[in-house]
Amino acid sequence: MSRMLLTDLFSAAVDAVRGDAAVANFLAQSDMARPDRVLAVGKAAAAMFQGLPTDWQDTVPALIATKTDHLSGLRFGSNVHTIEAAHPVPNEASLTAGAMAVDFVRAAEASDHLLVLVSGGASSVVEKLSGDLQLADLTALTQQALSQGCDIATINARRKEVSEVKGGKLLTQFTGRKVSVLAISDVEGDSIHTIGSGIGACPENSAFSYACNLVATNEIAREAAVMMTIQQGGNVAKSQENLYLDVVEAADVVAQEVLNGAPGIYVFGGEPTVVLPENPGQGGRNQALALELSKRFAGQANIIGLVAGTDGTDGPTEAAGGFVDGEIYADPAAADQALRDANSGSYLAKANALFVTGPTGTNVMDLAIILKS
Repeated sequence: MSRMLLTDLFSAAVDAVRGDAAVANFLAQSDMARPDRVLAVGKAAAAMFQGLPTDWQDTVPALIATKTDHLSGLRFGSNVHTIEAAHPVPNEASLTAGAMAVDFVRAAEASDHLLVLVSGGASSVVEKLSGDLQLADLTALTQQALSQGCDIATINARRKEVSEVKGGKLLTQFTGRKVSVLAISDVEGDSIHTIGSGIGACPENSAFSYACNLVATNEIAREAAVMMTIQQGGNVAKSQENLYLDVVEAADVVAQEVLNGAPGIYVFGGEPTVVLPENPGQGGRNQALALELSKRFAGQANIIGLVAGTDGTDGPTEAAGGFVDGEIYADPAAADQALRDANSGSYLAKANALFVTGPTGTNVMDLAIILKS
């Protein structure tokens, strides 16, 4: 068993849900008419836009709002306006992106067909605040929710309360004929009302026709890793979307499944939560889960794994996650201290166990891929 195999399995999973491929595959099987405007928001916004037919990309007026550094090296025509903003904590550019999105939707003519491409991360990179609220208020709300270990549904619910674009509010500004939404889900249940805090959701009593389709999910990603295993003659022990727990609880669940289960591949999906100390160190939920699992698999030479975010980022770090094996937890005192300090990334870096991919062009939550021989 090797880290290369784990990396290949993760790559297969991500490739199956990449924004460009997911959108192109959907359109190849649909009869969607050419839109008059395209709004793409979220971490996978640019990749999703690149999945559109070339003539749409070159001629249809479009706005792409995505995470900082997710447009590097990409070039678009004069019909496309782009903006990058911060994630997971919004910045001033997030408010600029929100204003641009509202203006873009409002500019539609009565006969227009608007195509909205939505992926996770939209909640942070696109925002227009209600009333007299300022960026400092939004930043405080987001940081508090993250530090408390709130799940994405809770965080998004709080965001909707202070927003003029979330929860279907953005499309109240649309006075055209039709809205089509293609979404990549990064939430439990895959609801458009939760993805991006509902920025692509249909408002009540809308006067336009509306259709929403999911083009990529965690299930599709997990299935790709499973299929690669089967094609290589491996055994599939389990594939389950169940990581909606605190990282400590998630580690307990995964470890018990693997330790008590048959040899083969175990693929878990979801998005665990972490309660942060007052001054957190370097790391994210995937790095924390990787170290927690390495603790539980300490001394097990027949188990290796990889825990990573499918978007290529894990919290406010450059890593996507970390590797898992029976040797990483070699310094229990330092490892346990790192977990208490939310500094798992620093420990994994010293153990040469960080996993770095860069932006992947998608976002379907996290994957924990475990191999047991």
